[in-house]
Amino acid sequence: MTDDTLLDRALIRLEEAASHLQIDQDVIEKLKYPRETTKTRLLIRMDDGSRKSFLAWRCRYDDTRGPTKGGIRFHPDSTIEEVETLAFWMTFKCAVMNLPYGGGKGAVRVDPHALSKTELERLSRAYMQAFASTVGPDRDIPAPDVYTNAMIMGWMADEYNQITGSVSPAVITGKPIALGGSLGRNDATARGGFYLVRHLAQELGLSGSRTVAIQGFGNAGQFFAQLADEDGNKIVAVSDSTGAIHKPDGLDVARLIEGKNAGRHVADMAAELGAAVIPSDDLIAVDADLLVPAALEEMITVDNAASIKAKVVLELANGPVTAEADKILTDKGIVVLPDILANAGGVTVSYFEWVQNRQGFYWDLEEIHARLKKMMEREGRAVWAIAQDRSVSVRSAAYIHALGRLATAIEAHGTQPFFAG
Repeated sequence: MTDDTLLDRALIRLEEAASHLQIDQDVIEKLKYPRETTKTRLLIRMDDGSRKSFLAWRCRYDDTRGPTKGGIRFHPDSTIEEVETLAFWMTFKCAVMNLPYGGGKGAVRVDPHALSKTELERLSRAYMQAFASTVGPDRDIPAPDVYTNAMIMGWMADEYNQITGSVSPAVITGKPIALGGSLGRNDATARGGFYLVRHLAQELGLSGSRTVAIQGFGNAGQFFAQLADEDGNKIVAVSDSTGAIHKPDGLDVARLIEGKNAGRHVADMAAELGAAVIPSDDLIAVDADLLVPAALEEMITVDNAASIKAKVVLELANGPVTAEADKILTDKGIVVLPDILANAGGVTVSYFEWVQNRQGFYWDLEEIHARLKKMMEREGRAVWAIAQDRSVSVRSAAYIHALGRLATAIEAHGTQPFFAG
């Protein structure tokens, strides 16, 4: 099928996992479609006095296990299919980690780099005005995503407070610390993936010092590079949206991050770091023990998967490997640690933030790290055990693990045999 959507391709994972479990058809029927997707246009006043509208969405995919949870992205290529697929993935990610949430997602089709800071604030507040009845601490809890950050979440939370006439910090996670954000949220996605790899290192054949290539040097990519570097690993290649650099004996991560924070691209720093500039597409083929896709969806495809030399792929991005590419990697004996487990550190610490907001009591950084490590290791170990017991890929094991929990919750309301009997 050539005209299938991103969601159609994601649902292949659901059907594959269901084939390993004895679950009622009611469960599949409920999870095949989003519960609700709202589409609107945000009309804002630009700095030059004109008005401009931007398409925006919020999807609440499934709330069987709790309020829906998921980020809001500002991106010029956002579509309804992307939003619904990301919400589907969030449903499974929360179930993998045993969080009391369903999956949600939101987006605005906009290039945020083309907006001034005041226009960005107006757009952020307009989003919350449009979706104030959709979100809520007990209904749907947004968070930052691609091209959104803590300050944008702070604006949105403030707008929600003004609309409802109450202070509800738990309506949004990923907020600035001063506005009820959680310590440890900024590096949570990368740290969760780092804990997972370190916990399963022996099984993955990654004991000792590892070489690492990172595709996408944004928030998650930078923090992962820093954590891996501090743990004695060599970061041999990184890429951003404009290019890639490669240095087999290891890059100076501190200088790279300093340069990125100063607004430079990685390729511009190649000479001073003693690295070679390579095409972005070539990054996934470099010699490295661990490949970390930390950019956007569907970056590893049937066209380039065969070139990967890494033993392990850690999906810090959402959906970076297509289903067809997955088969190629499995046939090559490459282990893929899937997004719904590998990058779940972000939503896990978002959950910690929500819990802290609701109880009005805040944990220190050591406690956040310890709780995250415990949960990543516990669920990572459970998924690994399913993969071994059933002789399936780690991705299939993660979906089986999540679907088992979702099915139990859906079936608790009664399924066909109950009502037909």
